[in-house]
Amino acid sequence: MFFKQIKYRGDNFSYIIADVASSEAAVVDPSFNVDAIVLILKDQNFKLKYIINTHGHLDHTAGNEELKSAFDSKIVAHKLSHVSQDISVVDGDVIRLGAITIKVMHTPGHTPDGICLLIDGKLLTGDTLFVGECGRTDLPGGNIKDMYVSLLQKVAKLDDSIEVYPGHDYGPFPSSTIGREKQTNYTLQNRTLQQFIQFMQTP
Repeated sequence: MFFKQIKYRGDNFSYIIADVASSEAAVVDPSFNVDAIVLILKDQNFKLKYIINTHGHLDHTAGNEELKSAFDSKIVAHKLSHVSQDISVVDGDVIRLGAITIKVMHTPGHTPDGICLLIDGKLLTGDTLFVGECGRTDLPGGNIKDMYVSLLQKVAKLDDSIEVYPGHDYGPFPSSTIGREKQTNYTLQNRTLQQFIQFMQTP
């Protein structure tokens, strides 16, 4: 499997995943990194099959249409997303990329349409979980209760060895693991729902 984390312009991370044998590739959250993404895709002779958005905020979906037009790709997003999409997904769906399987986890909280993507021991978390932090819930569509379920009852239940790849370069490292985040990320501390709500509402 080819896997590349890209930060070309700004603090948004984009990702390229590809099945080398078939040359089928997917880009997750093109953002403002399209120029760098195109160079890599062409250099590797990859066929861009999917453009996957972890949620509908512009800083993640920028570049969708440019890549779609250039590579005749399909845009994938959660069914609740307002993003113009060719394929709608829900929790538990699997996206196939050659021999690679990409499992969709619906993780609302930052936005109603938020998803994480589990790929061969790697979790692409979008704006659900950052290294050392979690996504904001005070923007339109944000929901603290949903974030609690997504973080504490879904993401934190995954195996500690799974690597975490966030949507922004906000932490001390560009990536982490579930185990490290459970130990060091104060948003993943064991709390009741009421404690989590109070924690998220405290300035």
